[in-house]
Amino acid sequence: MINKIKTLRETIEGIIITDQPALEAFHQQFLGKKGIIAALFNTFKGLSIAEKKVVGIALNDLKTIAENKAKQSKKELNLEVLPTVAHQTDVTLPSFGPEIGSLHPLRIVQNKIIASFRKIGFNLIEGPEIVEDWYNFGALNFPENHPAREMQDTFFVQRNPDRLLRSHTTTVQISTCESTPPPIRSIAVGRVFRNESISARSHCFFHQVDGMYINQDVSFRDLKQVLYYFLQDLFGSTTAIRFRASYFPFTEPSAEVDVTCQLCAGKGCTICKQSGWVEVLGAGMIHPNVLTNCHIDPELYSGFAFGLGIERIAMLLYQINDIRLFSENHMIFLSQFAAEG
Repeated sequence: MINKIKTLRETIEGIIITDQPALEAFHQQFLGKKGIIAALFNTFKGLSIAEKKVVGIALNDLKTIAENKAKQSKKELNLEVLPTVAHQTDVTLPSFGPEIGSLHPLRIVQNKIIASFRKIGFNLIEGPEIVEDWYNFGALNFPENHPAREMQDTFFVQRNPDRLLRSHTTTVQISTCESTPPPIRSIAVGRVFRNESISARSHCFFHQVDGMYINQDVSFRDLKQVLYYFLQDLFGSTTAIRFRASYFPFTEPSAEVDVTCQLCAGKGCTICKQSGWVEVLGAGMIHPNVLTNCHIDPELYSGFAFGLGIERIAMLLYQINDIRLFSENHMIFLSQFAAEG
């Protein structure tokens, strides 16, 4: 093997590289993964320890000579890198276009919800995220120190216990009722805050849509018609919907509304807690005390209200099983919605 290495060394030293193709051929013949020197190293592995001591030095010297030959030739030919097909650029190919951003999935769902309610005459209203206790609790029939306030673990503003981060967008409805005489048909959209543990199903901040309709002779039947229309417009006309009796301080009677779980098609999964149903919103007839607090005569007017979480709707629409994905800004996750945004 020593004689073969000696012969190869003389051959390499005698080669004259005059152009780029010759340099490529030299590199492929001697230094490539399937080249002569690589084959010698494979043979070297089977030699005895005594033979390796002698052959190893000569084989490493051979590889160094070949590498130096290639480097020197590349320098003489004024080539920055060893030319290969992979480095060649086809200038006739179309260029890459600029990367275009897209809407966040929550914004996409929010726009769908707003569009659905606008079809039936609901106006969009907005309000502040920091509000007084009156708008978040007092006007909504939450008596001071009443256990019902514990239903929503609230973030209060430091140094001012009367101000807090709103725990629901119903606060916007109160300010609207105070400044706008009936009839009122509106939805409020925005971010809300609650002191809850962060998990796959809950977060300390999320987004809500609250709606209300106040006029003369408004009934629970009107509420059901609106919600049936909205949920089937959003999830499809074949979506199963059910109402369950519930309790909210600001509505009476009250109900929670479920739809068939879109992730498991009603078969049962972790999101629906194996029930096949997912709660999507709460609703009810506005309590007369709330109307009175907003200076609306409950003897003359009645109304209904409802509220839903945008994250929960988005999880159902896009079959997402972890609410934390909406706020962690993973580009791989967000890029999936580029076609819709």
